[in-house]
Amino acid sequence: MTNEFDHVIAIQVRNHLDNLFTKSTPDFTQFQFNIRIAPQIWDYDVNQQDEIRRAYIMSGPYQPRLPEYPKSGSEKHPRRFQSLWFDSFPSWLEYSPTKDAAFCLPCYLFNAPFAQPKHTAFTVEGFNSWKKVRDGKNCAFLNQVGKHPNSTHKKTERSCEDLMRQSQHLVQVAEVILDKAPKFASYTSPDIQKEILHVFSMRVKNTIREEIRDAKFCLIVDESRDESKKEQMAIVLRFVDNNGFLQERFFGLVHVSNTSAATLKDGIHYVLSHHNLNIQNIRGQGCDGASNMRGEWKGLQALILKDCPYAYYIHCLAHRLQLALVAVSHEVVHVHHFFTKLTSIANIVGASCKRHDELKRAQAADIQYMISIDELESGR
Repeated sequence: MTNEFDHVIAIQVRNHLDNLFTKSTPDFTQFQFNIRIAPQIWDYDVNQQDEIRRAYIMSGPYQPRLPEYPKSGSEKHPRRFQSLWFDSFPSWLEYSPTKDAAFCLPCYLFNAPFAQPKHTAFTVEGFNSWKKVRDGKNCAFLNQVGKHPNSTHKKTERSCEDLMRQSQHLVQVAEVILDKAPKFASYTSPDIQKEILHVFSMRVKNTIREEIRDAKFCLIVDESRDESKKEQMAIVLRFVDNNGFLQERFFGLVHVSNTSAATLKDGIHYVLSHHNLNIQNIRGQGCDGASNMRGEWKGLQALILKDCPYAYYIHCLAHRLQLALVAVSHEVVHVHHFFTKLTSIANIVGASCKRHDELKRAQAADIQYMISIDELESGR
């Protein structure tokens, strides 16, 4: 009987998902998912996951109120699931009749099982230790929610809210662009798209600015050359938010004409002043160990220290680790030989278009051979 029930529910889920991608405005209220029959959210195509998440959220948690739930458990006095628990946890608690287990809808949608392999009771296997569901601080359902504002469960609930807000914004945008746009105003030209991205960028930066307020913050700065041969300086702000948690926010990418300390300083001052961030609130700066960055007299850290005496310099710990790994790898003969040969191969192949084409042909022939002997699978 259970296998037949599983089969029926699986067909309903599959048909509903087919309906999801064939209709522009599917009616999600006509069916409630039993998500324990459907595959895990991560098994779906990455381009479809958000749409499937929206369908689950709009349908709501699967909460069947049965006249009688089966007894389960290996203890002396088996217990049952109680429908009144739905009233206590209406936004997330689910129950699967086929597995006789409880699940968490937000965690199923956003908490990857492979990210936390030891915490899959409410997402993969299901929870059915009903004796642990009781009043008091040791209640398993209360522990699943957690008291901390940044608990895993509350993060997934916020992700659900963000996804639905995003969906509402997309509907509002769709009302004025593409097929519904007046005349030829489809807003798809490169200039318009760049302008829209610029608006998004400013909104994000303003949100970060509001998050910092007038609090103290630290700078993390690095510069590098991009593919277009332009020197770009990345700026990250590190601060403590209202909840007392340490945050790092990427704040901007600034094109600089050269990598001198004075030029980099001017770029930093322009970004901070443009967003009304007081340089006197800087309480630390981190960058690599290049001379233009850490120079004691004319380096970037020295110039910033002149304007803000509390902006103490710290050599980036990630860069220190990289330098240590490079130095250690030079002492390991096999690793040193590997990278030496790899550099030579890259230089030889990259310097000649003919060699590059020959390498691509050899790789294509090798892949074709591997497919022919079933060592590789072909597909989209």
